[in-house]
Amino acid sequence: MNTVRETARELLAAAAATNERRLLVLAGDRGACYEGARKAAGAVSTDRAVATVSERDVVGERIATDRTETLLGTTYGCLVLDCHDTCRPNVLGQATGAVDGGGLLVVLTPPLSSWAGSHGRFDETLAAPPFLLGDVGTRFRRHLIETLRTHRGVSIADVDAGRRTKHDGSEVRPRGATPPIRPPTSHRFPEAVYEACRSVDQRDAVYACERLSEAETAVVLDADRGRGKSSAAGLAAAAFARSGASVLVTAPSYRNAAELFERAAEALASMDGSFEDGRGGDTRPFLRTDDGEVRFRPPADAATSSADVLFVDEAAAIPVRVLRELLSAAPSACFATTVRGYEGSGRGFDIRFRESLEASHDVTACHLSEPIRYAPADPIEVWLFHALLLDSTPPPGGLFEGATASDVTYERIDRDRLAANESLLRELFGLLVRAHYRTQPDDLARLLDAPDASIRALTVDGHPVSAALLSREGGLDAETRRVAYEGDRIGGNLIPDLLTSQLRDPEAAAPVGLRVVRIVTHHAVRSSGFGSRLLAELQAEFGAGRSPNASPSVDYLGVSYGATPALLRFWSANGYRTVHLSTTRNDASGEHSAVMLRPLSAAGRDLADRHSAWFGRRIADVLAGALDGLDPDVVRAALASADADVPLELDEFEWRLVASAADGPGLYDTAPGPFRTLALKTLLEGGLEDPDAERLLVVRGLQNRGWGETAERLGHVSRRACMRAFGDAYRPIVDRYGGDIARRETDRYRSG
Repeated sequence: MNTVRETARELLAAAAATNERRLLVLAGDRGACYEGARKAAGAVSTDRAVATVSERDVVGERIATDRTETLLGTTYGCLVLDCHDTCRPNVLGQATGAVDGGGLLVVLTPPLSSWAGSHGRFDETLAAPPFLLGDVGTRFRRHLIETLRTHRGVSIADVDAGRRTKHDGSEVRPRGATPPIRPPTSHRFPEAVYEACRSVDQRDAVYACERLSEAETAVVLDADRGRGKSSAAGLAAAAFARSGASVLVTAPSYRNAAELFERAAEALASMDGSFEDGRGGDTRPFLRTDDGEVRFRPPADAATSSADVLFVDEAAAIPVRVLRELLSAAPSACFATTVRGYEGSGRGFDIRFRESLEASHDVTACHLSEPIRYAPADPIEVWLFHALLLDSTPPPGGLFEGATASDVTYERIDRDRLAANESLLRELFGLLVRAHYRTQPDDLARLLDAPDASIRALTVDGHPVSAALLSREGGLDAETRRVAYEGDRIGGNLIPDLLTSQLRDPEAAAPVGLRVVRIVTHHAVRSSGFGSRLLAELQAEFGAGRSPNASPSVDYLGVSYGATPALLRFWSANGYRTVHLSTTRNDASGEHSAVMLRPLSAAGRDLADRHSAWFGRRIADVLAGALDGLDPDVVRAALASADADVPLELDEFEWRLVASAADGPGLYDTAPGPFRTLALKTLLEGGLEDPDAERLLVVRGLQNRGWGETAERLGHVSRRACMRAFGDAYRPIVDRYGGDIARRETDRYRSG
């Protein structure tokens, strides 16, 4: 083990001299790796924190592999990552991001030759039924090992043989003097705050936060890890507190905001006046000046709190729904978030939340690119970006200039080819990351290795312009279907699991489905028909009438996504029909999910018909209950996209009531049932010409909101005006569906 100790010392010396980080791989027997990790950690200065990400105690603080989100916003001088049981890309990124400049990342693995072809716990999540663990590929791990063997800043030791197989070999380039940071020419924050900045980027971020003194303003600080965005937020928070403001801070946990509070405390100490430090052992940490304060609250509590200014750290790791709720906590807000992050929440903040923020606030965006925690071109950051493809970008838009959906090539992307062609892999993954909010490092492994996953793309001269990530679902045996019906989850089978366990269809997992997990189109040609062309090609490849050499047939195509009116219209236009609306919001998208099917076989049609009919029978009750606050435009689009029939069995009294409400003195409140039935049937069968009338049918007729609330929600000038508009909405409905009784009733009022 002297080799490990010596190597660790050499790496730490190089890291300290350059303010970079270094990586040491210890490969071999688990016990020998653990002993080596303790030797390596022993070379670290005693004033620097040490932790291990593992299910076992190795050295320093232990962080479970399913709790690595707590690493966000924290730093360590040495962090050990145990990969003997599992190697998850999200965890790899989170662990690496927590190592400070001058620090050491120690990765423990089985012997590299055997690790390349072995499987761990993360791989089990990729083996969705009916596939087995042995069906999972090893392309991602081979890619990871290759990056470890070739990148600067990485040393590898074979602990079984007691020798180094690769030494870092990096030049030690001493750090130059750092020029002083000058404050802006004109500024409102105290000069001491700007003197505490450690880069020009950080100074500019603090200066941008001066705008938060104005109501309905927001500042977004985004950066890769280690750029000082949390520190900038802490300095600005201290300036506001010293001026007498109440500052509310939130993050996924206080641990994630610890750096913000640390810099805020330093800044307060550097300014005139004392302050009370309430961080130690308090469940509600705070820093309090004579007139102001900086206090922490968890996101759920912060959403119901009030303050003068709100700071949200690690914003991308907070559900979009909660971010929207946080906007009511203060007149202005700062959001610090990671651009190419390891938080595992994908880009929900950037794609889903920014639109809401910009609709309600005047937003100033500030990007920090200069590293603070370690030197520019830190070799471990370069390695990590390569290993997880965090720096992947779509193809240049100029490649698709003049391209149309009719002159592209449809391709089945073989994953061995993808793993061997890094340029294509980067373009494809970059397309997924840029265009879809849920893409994350784990998806790279799924893309390469999950046996249920496949990729189809439209290409121009070999470059992907539109792509679909697909997941095979269903086709499950009788025993698996039985246990699913009785409550067990079917991993990796989203739609069959939903239809079986929640919607109580014991045979829903028998047909084979192909779920469109992601479909993305290059931003340069978006809304030009490429997505529809790709979906049409999928139907041609997998549906009836395919060529003898085509892919195995499937019974239906399916999709589940955060429902918006535009997306519902897109999927409906491509032949997909709504069979479910979730009653809760998806944390990542902040939307209610829609599930839609497009049948391709007789078995698929039977499944779709069953669930379309069931959707039609139950949705009115759901809209009057759990979904009574759902956006009426989402409801309109979801019902228009359904393929359900509502029996019309109104008796004589009900027809008279509805007809008289449309043209005479009849009142909805007398008997809402027939109005609800007619509203649902109308929206399922073509709707009305007037969108405002349809919204009335949803909010008052289906969601059963009161007249006052309906009038306010839909912008009617008064309760009475809303009631008149509601009656007017039913005139064409009565004409469309009413018989002789209804006509006689309407003639009574129209003839007068």
